[in-house]
Amino acid sequence: MVTITQLLTFRRYLNLPIQYFLQRMVSTSPPKEVQSIRKWAEGDPTRRAKWWYSTFHTVTAMIGAGVLSLPYAMAYLGWGPGTMVLVLSWCMTLNTMWQMIQLHECVPGTRFDRYIDLGRYAFGSKLGGWVVLPQQLIVQVGCDIVYMVTGGKCLKKFMEIACTSCTQLRQSYWILIFGAWAGSLSHGQIDGVSYDYKSTSPTDFMFRVFNALGQISFAFAGHAVALEIQATIPSTPERPSKIPMWKGALGAYFINAICYFPVAMIGYWAFGQDVDDNVLMALKKPAWLIACANLMVVVHVIGSYQVYAMPVFDLLENMMIKRLNFPPGIALRLITRSTYVAFTLFIGVTFPFFGDLLGFFGGFGFAPTSYFLPSIMWLVIKKPKRFSLNWFINWGCIFVGVFIMMASTIGGLRNIIADASTYSFYT
Repeated sequence: MVTITQLLTFRRYLNLPIQYFLQRMVSTSPPKEVQSIRKWAEGDPTRRAKWWYSTFHTVTAMIGAGVLSLPYAMAYLGWGPGTMVLVLSWCMTLNTMWQMIQLHECVPGTRFDRYIDLGRYAFGSKLGGWVVLPQQLIVQVGCDIVYMVTGGKCLKKFMEIACTSCTQLRQSYWILIFGAWAGSLSHGQIDGVSYDYKSTSPTDFMFRVFNALGQISFAFAGHAVALEIQATIPSTPERPSKIPMWKGALGAYFINAICYFPVAMIGYWAFGQDVDDNVLMALKKPAWLIACANLMVVVHVIGSYQVYAMPVFDLLENMMIKRLNFPPGIALRLITRSTYVAFTLFIGVTFPFFGDLLGFFGGFGFAPTSYFLPSIMWLVIKKPKRFSLNWFINWGCIFVGVFIMMASTIGGLRNIIADASTYSFYT
């Protein structure tokens, strides 16, 4: 007599690819692909997310401190070039996001749940690790340093508005406080607003323009954790995870557009060339709205700091266990996590140059992961026909992305050095 369990097992086997049965004839151990498919069919508690989950997590990973510097980037690029770079970045990163979603299951039965897994498949186990892992670390550590600075400055601004009679503390102290417990339209135009390019030397202006490109690329994050987000969505041969993930990504990019473009345009419209590198610092009224906005930024960066720090914590703890034979437990977590927080805190307090840091890390880390690494992997894995439209689009993304990476990294580093030479540290 056939039992219910046997019927369910037989039904599950009908959904398996033909490769499974061929491999079973020559191997007694189930291949990785079959293990993955069986896992999907039986239901994995870690893969139950819906499409709106991907929207929420992608928005959280993408929209952050980088949006605050967009009006400042517009001040160096101007209305025409600035708008063009914003639109081009939005389109390019949406295309590379689509590529990563498609490549998540480019091998039947296998899911590349991490960026580094896809990199190892595309470039080889050794080269892939060296190409992808450093870029991910730069993104994660860079975000945490910027969030330290952002949280400290916004917390300082909130207290200045909320308590005008209080003795004002140094900016460094506010960043330290944040690390320990880690609009523009209503303002209107300022008097005599000017949209002329900022007056500075030609050399300095060039580097500031390069830095502005990095600030915009910093704002288009999210690719570094896109595969991890997709990994939480269930997938079957009939309904692969790329369908709900792409639906969620479109929702996230719609929210991204209605956040980024108004902030960039209205912020530049209101302040012109006098806009601050953090637009919230330039706002004065209404006081209650500005105070709330700064407090919300503080709350946001507290959570975002953890999102980008957790993979680093995991990497550091595994390294301590494997290489130093450190026993796992509370002591290990306390040492590694406290050391990492102290490191990002030290960098943030020492170099609180919000715009310069955005430009440097935007070029050094975000441009590769968001602008051109997915296109390179697409060319390697999918091998589109040479000189086809798809081939030209990918090579165009690569050339533009590499230029942004090189220009903004150089511009950001130069500006950090230039600003540090005239800055009174720990004030």
